[in-house]
Amino acid sequence: MNKQIAEFIGTFTLVLFGCGAAVIAGADIGLTGISFAFGLALIGMAYGIGAVSGCHINPAVSLGAVAAGRMTVSEAIGYIIAQVLGAIAAAAVLLLIMSGKADYAIAENGLGQNGWGAGYLGEYTMMSAFVFEVVATFLFMVVILGATGNGAPTAMAGLAIGLALVVIHLVGINVTGVSVNPARSIGPALFVGGTALTQLWLFIVAPIIGAVAAGLLFKSGVLDSAD
Repeated sequence: MNKQIAEFIGTFTLVLFGCGAAVIAGADIGLTGISFAFGLALIGMAYGIGAVSGCHINPAVSLGAVAAGRMTVSEAIGYIIAQVLGAIAAAAVLLLIMSGKADYAIAENGLGQNGWGAGYLGEYTMMSAFVFEVVATFLFMVVILGATGNGAPTAMAGLAIGLALVVIHLVGINVTGVSVNPARSIGPALFVGGTALTQLWLFIVAPIIGAVAAGLLFKSGVLDSAD
């Protein structure tokens, strides 16, 4: 259970501080600040729980690891359950905190949920959102598998992965709010409901496609480093 507990705590941290940065401090820190909040939360957890569970804190990453041959399906299932529960708990805590603000309304201010289309940030189309999430997750998974592979300087893996998440957010927040992580999307969407919930499928399907594609590429030996 140590691995599942670590994944719960890691995903909780990512969602609470990443989405919290958007909802609580977004007006003050802007898109750059939000981007770094997600990335720095991941870096902190990489060094905090990496030795316990590998710090996936993302169902797409766990499935990508399965595709790469670095994890069993049964172990991934345990990880994914813990990750989703951690994200839901974080969204609940964030909602509890925001409920103490006099002018907060979940329907208007949200919980940092992902989305696309009219009324959502840059108002990009569904196709733009889908393409971004697939490609960004693919590249994110390439960084993760490469940074943790044979011959890689493992002490720097957490930093490399966290900074990759920062740059993904810098580019993509206006497109989808950036998911690349089904758990991160599920947590806020369950509480916000409405459009966030009806659009949730994209933020589950697209990241999984991207991560599994990267995993299969490493499994094939095209990108995997030599032993």
